[in-house]
Amino acid sequence: MSPKALTIAGSDSGGGAGIQVDLKTFFRFGVYGTSALTLVTAQNTLGVQEVHLLPPELVARQIASVMEDLGADAAKTGALGSAEIVEVVAHMVRKYRISSLVVDPVMVSTSGWPLLAPEAIEALKARLFPLAYLVTPNLPEAEVLLGGRIESEKDMEVTARELHTLGPRAVLLKGGHLARGEAVDLLFDGRTFYRFSTPRLETIHTHGTGCSLSAAITAGLALGKQLPEAVSAAKRFLQRALETAPGLGRGSGPINH
Repeated sequence: MSPKALTIAGSDSGGGAGIQVDLKTFFRFGVYGTSALTLVTAQNTLGVQEVHLLPPELVARQIASVMEDLGADAAKTGALGSAEIVEVVAHMVRKYRISSLVVDPVMVSTSGWPLLAPEAIEALKARLFPLAYLVTPNLPEAEVLLGGRIESEKDMEVTARELHTLGPRAVLLKGGHLARGEAVDLLFDGRTFYRFSTPRLETIHTHGTGCSLSAAITAGLALGKQLPEAVSAAKRFLQRALETAPGLGRGSGPINH
């Protein structure tokens, strides 16, 4: 039977992030992808022009439709938009006992457009983080979640431990925003740190990297991989996708899925 993964996220009309790249990434890993839309954007490589949130009831109905027929071996969340959508997603995760849940706490688009209301941040921490198998914040997102600044790998270790106290089984803290010669991500499972280092690439074509990484990890979990193995495979995929980005658009273009 084919492994299946569900993405609960927003739509990027430019195809560089959100639902579109989640499904591309699932396909790349041989996983059947399903989706529940939370919001719709008018978006391209130059930025986001408009965002429209879908009714929470419709988000819930999409998840129910998928889970009651197809099911999911793993699932991920991306841009959720509002506290009401966060609440309904958390309810559906509990209802359908989705255990392999990757929460990518998307707050702002690559171009700087907010994709999560400020009042939804506390709902995300209180309602969804405790249900997560893995959360995957980048450094700016982690700073918003906890406050303070992250300026070193040691700070990253402290932050990962603090994020773990919010309830997820594991934390992947993405360190690409640190100004240094390599990009280091730290995975913390409550006991052990795993360090993933890749060469830093000088490129503007980074649109959708966070979505793609979390989707690749979700695909790995759907395939039955252990978490460190799933993260390692996802990192290799992302590095190749960045190195071979097709250079589309006049702004921050998509990577090569």
